[in-house]
Amino acid sequence: MTPADIRTYLAQHRETILKEWFELLSIPTIGADIAHLGDCARCAAWLKRKLKGLGFTVELVQISPETPPVLFAERSAEGEGTTVLFYGHYDVQPVDPLELWTTPPFEPVLKDDDRVYARGAQDNKGQVFAFITGLEAALAAGVKLPCIKMILEGQEESGSDSLSRLVAQRQKTLGADVLMVSDTGVHDSGRPAITAGLRGVAHFTVKLRGPAYDLHSGLHGGIAPNPAHGMAKLLASLHTEQGRVAVEGFYDHVRLPSDDELRLAEEEPFDAEAYRKEVGCAPVGGEAGLSAVLRGSFMPTVEINGIHTGYGGPGSKTVIPSEAIAKLSIRLVPCQPPIETTNLVVEHLKQNCPEGFTIEVTDVTGCEPGFRLPIDAPVVRLAQTVLEEIDSRGAVFKWEGASIPIVARLRDVSGAAPLLVGFGRQEDRIHCPNESYSLEQFDCGVLWSALMLEVLGN
Repeated sequence: MTPADIRTYLAQHRETILKEWFELLSIPTIGADIAHLGDCARCAAWLKRKLKGLGFTVELVQISPETPPVLFAERSAEGEGTTVLFYGHYDVQPVDPLELWTTPPFEPVLKDDDRVYARGAQDNKGQVFAFITGLEAALAAGVKLPCIKMILEGQEESGSDSLSRLVAQRQKTLGADVLMVSDTGVHDSGRPAITAGLRGVAHFTVKLRGPAYDLHSGLHGGIAPNPAHGMAKLLASLHTEQGRVAVEGFYDHVRLPSDDELRLAEEEPFDAEAYRKEVGCAPVGGEAGLSAVLRGSFMPTVEINGIHTGYGGPGSKTVIPSEAIAKLSIRLVPCQPPIETTNLVVEHLKQNCPEGFTIEVTDVTGCEPGFRLPIDAPVVRLAQTVLEEIDSRGAVFKWEGASIPIVARLRDVSGAAPLLVGFGRQEDRIHCPNESYSLEQFDCGVLWSALMLEVLGN
């Protein structure tokens, strides 16, 4: 099977592929919102039907009525050989602010620039469906395939709690040689990338309470403590003036990259001007004095994801709010223990709570470690060969600043060598309004899965 064969398959089946992709994208699978639990169940059932049609045995497991189902599927192969475990997720991020979408987020549309616009177009429904389409192309070509196991979940965007519980119970059935994940991106230069490391993640909610109810800011200003002021002061305590995390003990277990890792990560130079043009601001966040690659891929962070307090409507409303809420996340690097590090940050917040307020920390989720992979593993060399067929420039190594919380645990439970290759780009705007995925990127995902599965089958 050649790339030309697969491109011919895509051209001949484009209409059907788009129809099914759009069906998948139209289901509003916001896994963190219990109001969309039925939508998640509907999506899992759609995926089950699709995979059963490709020869998989499929099981849906729901650990409680309040959680989205986890899909476990397996397609056996003749004789003994390699076993591939593919992991992906069907849940998506919330869509707000809704008013910034140019088209409804769950009404997918293909626009003139050959991009599909919808929530989940790339992350991760688009990349999951590209893998499935690549598998279909390989089946149509009649090539020998490995045994394929699949796990698709509905909580990746909110911590993978259900799957974390289930994998420990299924260690005997999840054994594999290669763990394939397509939830990452290409290098900024456009070259395909093998992701050799991910940061871990933890997230939580902080609430400051002051008055028992909102107060008139004229009658009580200067007397009652203001939770908005208190939250601003509290969050400012998390970092030094130079942008370094100011939590005591936060860096105690951090493992910095080796010289080889840093050299490979910086093989393609970081383009600060291109970054500024794409995202609308200069790359000046994080600790001063460190390179963008080091800050974005190898150093831990504490980020403020949202602050909510007081009045935000039109005009003015002169009140002292009764409470302030902040959403925080921590990105962890290898050797940083997730729970211990999270506790350090929480304790810092409690110790620095301004006078006059009570503090509450809730919704502690994620707590998964970061990891790095050996860059000289045999499966990595196979991947480099396949990616060179897709792009003659070949692949670069990339250490991703983002997180896929469950990957390290799946690696440990399955015993498989992780292989993280995806085709996302900055312009896809995942987690943001107007998320999109181009047909070219989708096709690359199809080529990758079809060619790599054929290589592993042999």
